[in-house]
Amino acid sequence: MVAAASLVVAVGTAAGVVSSVDDGRGSDEARPEVTASPRLEALPVVPSVSPSPEEPSPSASASPEPRAKRTSTTPSASHSAREPRSAPVSPRLYRHPESQVLDWVRAHPGDPRRAVIESRIGDQPAAVWFADHSPDTVTARVRAITSAGAARGRVPVLVPYTIPDRDCGGHSRGGAPDLDAYDGWIDRFAAGLGSGEVIVILEPDSLAQVECLSAGQRADRFASLARAGRVLKEANSRARVYYDAGHSGWNAPARQADWLRQAGAASAASSDGVFSNVSNFHDTADEIAHNRQVLDALGGPPGLGAVIDTSRNGNGAPADGEWCDPAGRKLGRTPTLSTGEAGIDAYLWVKLPGESDGCKGAPGTFTPSYAYDLAR
Repeated sequence: MVAAASLVVAVGTAAGVVSSVDDGRGSDEARPEVTASPRLEALPVVPSVSPSPEEPSPSASASPEPRAKRTSTTPSASHSAREPRSAPVSPRLYRHPESQVLDWVRAHPGDPRRAVIESRIGDQPAAVWFADHSPDTVTARVRAITSAGAARGRVPVLVPYTIPDRDCGGHSRGGAPDLDAYDGWIDRFAAGLGSGEVIVILEPDSLAQVECLSAGQRADRFASLARAGRVLKEANSRARVYYDAGHSGWNAPARQADWLRQAGAASAASSDGVFSNVSNFHDTADEIAHNRQVLDALGGPPGLGAVIDTSRNGNGAPADGEWCDPAGRKLGRTPTLSTGEAGIDAYLWVKLPGESDGCKGAPGTFTPSYAYDLAR
């Protein structure tokens, strides 16, 4: 996602999301993005290991082109303080058994970083991303996840990420060729939702970055997103659909709420509330305050809530607003559906810790050195 607030240009939420992609292995297999990890006590530093073939070495050629970015607002005192350790992850959230991190763990049994990466990242439940436009297989791929979750009595977290012009042409550019194709893809995505409980994080960046579009394009996007929410909830009455609220260092709550309202997020027919901080680093307390302000400004049914991506926010956002694999970040609170905070429905791991934003490795690739730095 984006780094923070004040400058105004867009940086994509998912730079680094390669997930449930149709890779030709069969429509019943989904490649998720597991994004998560707990806040545990520090471990000793493990001697550095030469990068494996799967681990791109940081270099000038691996780094993304310089991009204008939003600079974060001055961090509050809470940013410098470590958040308290959280309770063990909720057993109700679904952990998909396939991901880049688990592939790496299985392929590197002798790596000294393996145990930390596996226990603190690989073992945690996280979101499964659907980031490619593959209408012929998406229904089966979604159904594979939702049916597996239902069989275990657990709640999957799914991320449809194919809106046209996503990320304003940045690192996570791509998506469906046009909104008609997107609407059809959403219909097929919804057809795989089943009847069990499921959380849908609907199109990260789609509203917080909407200023890159013309007025007409914005109106069309709002209409498609409102339609998407209705279609998802009509397909499965137990689906909880959340819309893009950016993060606490980005757009003002009233402005974000206006876009959310136009996209149908204030209607119970299409929305259960908002999500924030996807692929970002902002402190949980700041995100709670931001989401409550957005929801207050949004209006709508009293049951609307918010979910927060806590996968990499254990040390808060960098003071300089850096968004691309910034140093000194830590895993945040473990995923849970029991936050103890009014109006906050869940802490989720939407972004997979260790998948590079494009600086420590190629965008979307799992980078063990980065994962280990976050986890230890």
